Amino acid sequence: MDGDFRTDFVREPGALKHFPALVLNADYRPLSYYPLSLWPWQDAVKAAWLDRVDIVSEYDEVVHSPSTTIKIPSVVVLKDYVKPQKRVAFTRFNLFLRDEFCCQYCGGRGELTFDHVVPRAAGGITSWENVVAACSPCNLKKGSKLLRQTSMNLRKFPGQPSASELMNKGRKFPPNHLHESWMDFLYWDAELDA
Repeated sequence: MDGDFRTDFVREPGALKHFPALVLNADYRPLSYYPLSLWPWQDAVKAAWLDRVDIVSEYDEVVHSPSTTIKIPSVVVLKDYVKPQKRVAFTRFNLFLRDEFCCQYCGGRGELTFDHVVPRAAGGITSWENVVAACSPCNLKKGSKLLRQTSMNLRKFPGQPSASELMNKGRKFPPNHLHESWMDFLYWDAELDA
């Protein structure tokens, strides 16, 4: 067997992994913005084959089976509407997203941790209303003191975000790669320039 054929055969599937499909809900909105709702091309092809999605846009690349050639989907729409979650999980990531990956004391965007506004040592609890994103220097500076015992101020007071608030904040942080076929679906409700 020819060595080039074997090398091409082994490398070709790896190259195809770079063709993710944007997944839209039945209302043509992404299931999530951050992280962006993407499927590997294999899952998109399988869902299309099982008639669970409609293909809205395709890449120029194709995949072959013994009997079929199919263009790789770049945008798919679910046939059944998935109701968005109303409750937002209290996770480190969602906390950072709520605070826009910014220290709530100095505004820095460096290495983030989280800080209890009312320290746990003073009876503060771990909740949306008492925890903020903070850079390490600010966290160390505040320590286990109350804000009034420091010269520090919060940029905005913490609170529990709604799912739609987090989704809108996620739109401000697009992934490094956005395929041109996705743009109409990611920012279709953005205000147009006059």
